[in-house]
Amino acid sequence: MRAAVFDRYGPPEVLRVAELPDPVPGPGQARVRVRAAGVQPFDVAVRAGWMRRGPGHFPHQVGQEFSGVVDLLGEGVTGPVPGTAVLGSTMMNGQATHVVVPAADLVVKPPQLSFPAAAALVAAGQTASGALTQLGVTAGDVLLVHAAAGSVGTLAVQLARLAGATVIGTAGPANHDYLRELGAVPVAYGDGMVEAVRAVAPGPVTVALDAAGRGAVAASVALGVPRDRIGTIADDKGAAEFGTPVVRAPRSPVRLAEVVALAGRGVLAMPLRAYPLTQVAAAHAAVQAGHGRGKVVLIVEPDQSGGS
Repeated sequence: MRAAVFDRYGPPEVLRVAELPDPVPGPGQARVRVRAAGVQPFDVAVRAGWMRRGPGHFPHQVGQEFSGVVDLLGEGVTGPVPGTAVLGSTMMNGQATHVVVPAADLVVKPPQLSFPAAAALVAAGQTASGALTQLGVTAGDVLLVHAAAGSVGTLAVQLARLAGATVIGTAGPANHDYLRELGAVPVAYGDGMVEAVRAVAPGPVTVALDAAGRGAVAASVALGVPRDRIGTIADDKGAAEFGTPVVRAPRSPVRLAEVVALAGRGVLAMPLRAYPLTQVAAAHAAVQAGHGRGKVVLIVEPDQSGGS
């Protein structure tokens, strides 16, 4: 198989595509021929060495979210049968032509979703849904989403609107029309953000989700949001300082299936920035730069059947 790997920690340029032995599924596992793979900040952090735990073992694969077609089953597995289009999570080996995972963790891909669109939902969908559940977002809430144009923010805005909440989203001016299309009231981040949020909020901001870091927790506290309803996925230090929760959304095939079903019905959407696997370094650079709209995905194998 071909896989994105790195031989030392460092910038995106340390990434290369290597040939590795084909993985073989064991008992309870399925092998997926990957069509598309997501790229997320965690991948960047591992590759850069920001989350280093002891000595590195190289070459090191990368990637945690994928979509593709089941092509081989391990012992004791009856489904999903080979040929089934699926998506799912893995741990630092998803940006490759093949991946082996527990068969029970796979989610069947709706035919309405392309493989890239499906891969884009895996991490962001579970994180956004889990965060809103942890924070108890319901109808009547006024939710502030920091970094609302990013992948998690994009889905959090839409899911919160479906739940009946009013949503205010921070983003750069270039993404304000985009946030309006999603149903959020846009506000520019940076100086004056707290005052700007107060000016557009229909009442007290009751809950906040920080997908940005960079002082978003402090800004949410300044707005008077109850501290137990300020969740962050990007600023553990800020959460510790202000006594607010860090959002942890465990991987859940059930939760992922719920998000995927909404996307399959056309209720959720995610803009994509796609790169071929051979340009994995450029894809990582785009995620590392931040400020982008939607999700970065790798096209591992172009789909010849029209994208379904």
